[in-house]
Amino acid sequence: MTMNTKLSFASDYMEGAHPSILETLQETNFLASPGYGTDSFTESAKQKIREACKAPGAEVYFLVGGTQTNATVIDALLQSYQGVIAADTGHVSMHEAGAIEHSGHKVLTLPHELGKLSAEEIRAYLKTFWSDENHEHMVLPGMVYISQPTEYGTLYSKKELEDISSVCREYQIPLYVDGARLAYALASPANDVSLQDLAELCDVFYIGGTKCGALFGEAVVIPKAGRIPHFFTIIKQHGALLAKGRILGIQFDVLFTDHLYEQIGKTAVALAAKIQDTIKTAGIPLYLESPTNQVFCIMENARLEALGNEVEYSFWEKANETHTVIRFATSWATQEENVEKLCELLRRE
Repeated sequence: MTMNTKLSFASDYMEGAHPSILETLQETNFLASPGYGTDSFTESAKQKIREACKAPGAEVYFLVGGTQTNATVIDALLQSYQGVIAADTGHVSMHEAGAIEHSGHKVLTLPHELGKLSAEEIRAYLKTFWSDENHEHMVLPGMVYISQPTEYGTLYSKKELEDISSVCREYQIPLYVDGARLAYALASPANDVSLQDLAELCDVFYIGGTKCGALFGEAVVIPKAGRIPHFFTIIKQHGALLAKGRILGIQFDVLFTDHLYEQIGKTAVALAAKIQDTIKTAGIPLYLESPTNQVFCIMENARLEALGNEVEYSFWEKANETHTVIRFATSWATQEENVEKLCELLRRE
């Protein structure tokens, strides 16, 4: 087997799974259980998530991945003539290969500030739309999509989330939060939004597993039971239902035992802060300040080839003809010694 010798900072789902998950999967490997998430492990995981969210009546469903989750939830919430409001940098806008449009729904993009939508921007868009006498000829805005953290690793404050939730309720459209990297938000010292806040302020949100310690899988939380009738069937229609559902249930049962999910991102956030500090002291411009596990900087193109020989990073966008925005991402499994090696490389002239 050929092992990658480069330092791995390209994304936060490059490793396998938390050891406790692997151990539990091994321990339960030969147990027979019902399929499609009707097993006792899955029910235990659901109950633990309800308790963590302080939402005893919530419905919880486990899907296989983030794109499947977004496409399934958005399609389930919207009527055929409606679209979803999202930041122009949102994951559904940029990185899901048109999955939302493939299901028949337009992504209605709005400008962002550090990856975030503002309540004022959303309200202005909705007010303008409904004031247009020709709105019946247009795609109706049927919901709002945001992510916590954003694509830029930034965070919505509780006040910002409350304001957006208030606009959605004013216009009677659902608010959906993508939590693919939610563990890193919860672990950030800059965060003031809890799982309970999400359950109170959102119509649907999901708790990311793929990027947060699981082999794969995401947990959809619908705080108000019945908000999406027959959601189980809709999941299956979208090809996002796992027959061996207990594999998802076991993973989330472990992640929500002894507050593991709320703790698992702490190392990643701390090591990302170390990389960010090194970039600043090395005189490399930051693209923006991120309080979570993603670090964005502006590198001279002349340095990228040499850096790429030793480090896997993500291309983000061109800054200009001679500079490029790149991203380093840490994860729950990132080793401090590898961060030290990366920081040494960044300090080089």
